[in-house]
Amino acid sequence: MAKPASVGLNSFGPNPTANPAGATEGGMSGARRGILPDASLSLSLGFGGGVVSRSEVSPKAPTGRLKRWLLAEIVEDVPGPEAKEGRSEQHPWWQVVCLTGVDYFSTLGYIPGIAALAAGALSPFATLFIVLLTLFGALPMYRRVAEESPNGQGSISMLERLLSFWKGKVLVLCLLGFVATGWLVTITLSAADAAVHVAENPLVSSFLHDREVLITLVLLVLLGAIFLKGFKEAIGIAIFIVGAYLILNLLVVGVGFYEIAAHPQNVVRWQDALFTNYGNPLLIVGASLLVFPQLALGLSGFETGVGMMPLVRGDEGDDPERPEGRIRNTRRMLTVAALIMSFYLITTSFVTTLLIPARELAPGGSANGRALAYVAHNYLGDALGTVYDLSTILILAFAGASAMAGLLNIVPRYLPRYGMAPEWARAIRPLVLVYTAVAVVVTIIFSADVDAQAGAYATGVLAMMSSAAFAVTLSAWRGGSRLPAIAFGLVTAVFMYALVANEVKRPDGIVISLFFIGAIVATSLVSRVYRSLELRQEHIELDETALRFIEEASRGGEIHIVANRRQAGDEKEYARKLEEQRKDNRIPEDVPVLFLEIDVEDPSEFEEEVLEVRGVRVGDYRVLRAESTVVPNAIAAFLLHLRDTTGKTPNCYFGWTEGNPFLYVIRYILFGEGDTAPVTHEVLREAEPDIDRRPNINVGGQ
Repeated sequence: MAKPASVGLNSFGPNPTANPAGATEGGMSGARRGILPDASLSLSLGFGGGVVSRSEVSPKAPTGRLKRWLLAEIVEDVPGPEAKEGRSEQHPWWQVVCLTGVDYFSTLGYIPGIAALAAGALSPFATLFIVLLTLFGALPMYRRVAEESPNGQGSISMLERLLSFWKGKVLVLCLLGFVATGWLVTITLSAADAAVHVAENPLVSSFLHDREVLITLVLLVLLGAIFLKGFKEAIGIAIFIVGAYLILNLLVVGVGFYEIAAHPQNVVRWQDALFTNYGNPLLIVGASLLVFPQLALGLSGFETGVGMMPLVRGDEGDDPERPEGRIRNTRRMLTVAALIMSFYLITTSFVTTLLIPARELAPGGSANGRALAYVAHNYLGDALGTVYDLSTILILAFAGASAMAGLLNIVPRYLPRYGMAPEWARAIRPLVLVYTAVAVVVTIIFSADVDAQAGAYATGVLAMMSSAAFAVTLSAWRGGSRLPAIAFGLVTAVFMYALVANEVKRPDGIVISLFFIGAIVATSLVSRVYRSLELRQEHIELDETALRFIEEASRGGEIHIVANRRQAGDEKEYARKLEEQRKDNRIPEDVPVLFLEIDVEDPSEFEEEVLEVRGVRVGDYRVLRAESTVVPNAIAAFLLHLRDTTGKTPNCYFGWTEGNPFLYVIRYILFGEGDTAPVTHEVLREAEPDIDRRPNINVGGQ
């Protein structure tokens, strides 16, 4: 059967790191590998510079035609030095600006109207604060994110690195809730605004008027269908759509300023409204500071921009770990996008505030949700206005596609790796079905109302920006850059203020975000518990000393392993432990015994690529030591490895654990250790259903 083609961010559908499930690369499957009964043995240079024993296996292919289709495209972990990343899959930075722009620039379809409705005569001043925050806050911040996260992981991966263990995981889960809020509402809001442009167009059949919900649902279903099918060369389409949209907006802005210059009474009316309501410049500045957080939608493109980094062409010979050329070109991309957006934010806010009556911007008005389209129809005529509508609908549709691609890119990189989602959550198509269903529900709840969704959208955007600012501040501080850290700290304070102010004004945004956070945390914990008995080690590597110990121990009929939790690590400890186990488990005196010790590293991690086992001699005792995220699963994986590489069934010996069993379960889930013997037995039972081939677990004591 032909291998399904993988599709990148320049092809909406699957993801830049998507590979067909079961497709091999260098003898390894694109999907996650595990230590299973039929693991093969190979020899290679290991972590200590010597020869190691290494076992690995490809997963079973999914059965059933529907299941194979659903799981045909999976998202791998973050690309790195070993990932395929050909120059043909990358593009000049100015082209990737257009792919970023389908999300960033598309907000011009609704931001000017939202700004004029929320701020009234203050709209140009409030928008100016957004522009200043863009150029002197968000842009420097994300230029640093691009430097520290050059493979497209974004600011979340920075926080994951800076904050380890469970506190880092919990923070990532909360941020994923805000990301889900921001990008899912991007999908629904973009589709809803596109529906408004369809329904309000004077050339469209009257049947579609006031049917925004129906149109939005159709657009969402079409978006989901496109991602299930997938289509290539999205970057070429994005260049055409963004280029046409920016040119048409420039035309609308130009006509708007011409009308303002030709009718100066519009400026007089605006000035009268401004000074009648606010009196003096200080009040104008103060009121604008209070209003500008509601315009935060104009900051939405930066996280998407750094997510596009794998598509940015760098220099020949770039170091994959730190591709200087790609970092430099991504910074150019972010800067150009920010400058273009800043120009349009200022000019469109001025045009819409001066040329559109307030009643038309209100809910039910003909400019609500389509302010620039209203200007286009009124001053360019219905023909050019309809062309503008079509351009806006196309870019809004692509904005939804960009947000969907972002969700498909970020969730599979975290939750399955944390053991907080089933393995199918790495697959593109099941996630598309889930996201589309959620988007449909959100649309019905909000009745496809653009203004009603703006608060939730702003919450997601500001939360992402605040977390990015905090990550950059923390990174600069830990790196010893005190002045940049202080500057980024001030930016963090501004974003936090904007987030809090937005929630005070529109609390529905935080309610929706908390719902997503709660759903993600709850499902993550359930999944972590459900998957706790899985084998987590992808393969085992043993150094030369460990191999020699195993060879010596396997010369007899069986291999005997004593599990030990190291205390002092001296001869007295091993002598006492061996005497105790020979007595409690009746191990014959003439049988050679190996000690196995697993130290817990970071128990919040789930998947583990390599379990490195090294041999250590302590006096007359042979000890095998390893570090893992979880003790019982590592012991089970090692025992299966011994069985498969030696052909003999290992016997592993434990002592009884005293204490509350429930507390040991909690310790196992959270800290990777607990009542080790029964859990090891259960892991082995799940991994090896044939009892005759299963390693023996022996527990003794009084």
